[in-house]
Amino acid sequence: MATPLGRVMCREGSGLRRVLYGGHLMVIPKRDIRFRLDEKTAHSSLDLIKKDTGVVYRMIGIDPTKVPQNPERFRDWAVILGDTALSGGKHYWEVTVKRSNEFRVGVADADMPRDECIGVSSRSWVFAHAHQKWHAMLGNKTIPITKIGHPERVGLLLDFDGGKLSLVDAEKQQLVHTVGASFRGPVVPAFALWDGELLTHSGLDVPANL
Repeated sequence: MATPLGRVMCREGSGLRRVLYGGHLMVIPKRDIRFRLDEKTAHSSLDLIKKDTGVVYRMIGIDPTKVPQNPERFRDWAVILGDTALSGGKHYWEVTVKRSNEFRVGVADADMPRDECIGVSSRSWVFAHAHQKWHAMLGNKTIPITKIGHPERVGLLLDFDGGKLSLVDAEKQQLVHTVGASFRGPVVPAFALWDGELLTHSGLDVPANL
C-alpha cells in the first residue's frame, strides 16, 4: 500500500534514522540522548526546577552542612552535571540561556574531580558567557567567540568519535564555534551558573545540516 503524502515511516539502525516522507527516503542522525540534571552533583548554591531539566542560582544557597554529602557533589564551584554519560556517537541538546548573564555550558568527564570548575579543569570542554562576551574554555586556555551576541537559546553538538564539541545558534541552526577534544572516557553534559537560571532541552534530533 502506498504511503500517503506527509506520512512518515521510520527505520532505525547504525546510529541513523531513515525517514520515508512523500516517497523520498531521508537519512538523519538518530534522536538518542535524553537527560535530566543530577541533583547528587549540584553545588549547594544551585536548585533544580522544571522536573530536573532546569537550574537556578541562589546567591544565598543552602548551608553546605544541610546538603546530603556524597562524593559526586561539587563542593567549591556552582556546577551541576547531567545524569546521562556519553561514550560514542553524535549528540545534540539545547539550553535556554536568556535568564542568565554568567554561565558555562558544555561537557565534562563523568568522573572529573569535584573540587575543580568546568572550563578550568583539563577534563572539561565548555563555552562560557560573562560580561556580555562569549569564550571557549579548554583547561587553562580561553578563546574569544564573536558574532553571537546573547541569544535566548543555544545548542551543543557533541561528536564524541570525531573529538569535537560545537556551539550552535539554535535559532539559525548554524555552527558558531567548534573545539577539538581528546575524550578519555565517558562524558556528561555540564553546566556552571552564577546568576539567573538555565533550562535544558534534550531528546532532540541532531540537525541534518550540521
